[in-house]
Amino acid sequence: MKRIKNLYDELNWETATGYSKGTKRKVLRDDDNKGQTILLKLPEGFNMAPHSHITAEQHFVLEGEYQSGGESYPAGSYQIFSSGEEHGPFESKKGALILVVWDPLQVVQ
Repeated sequence: MKRIKNLYDELNWETATGYSKGTKRKVLRDDDNKGQTILLKLPEGFNMAPHSHITAEQHFVLEGEYQSGGESYPAGSYQIFSSGEEHGPFESKKGALILVVWDPLQVVQ
């Protein structure tokens, strides 16, 4: 059976631990540590130090914008990071809504 969740409703949001105060997340998919898809709601003044993951990470900016590496990523932007690739720091002055996908896929660059 398909699980349907509304990306924009106010249901199922939770505090996103390990992120700046006020950051919220909505889990859309969690495949037993193989992959995960979440919505990440960044608050005004968000910041996060550089880091890496054991899986590839994809960002789809749905609303707002964030800055990283001297570049701005407004709504409609997409980024993908290979497993083990350090990325960040990240900041968002006015907040953003990001669809984040972690999967054990190989990134061809």
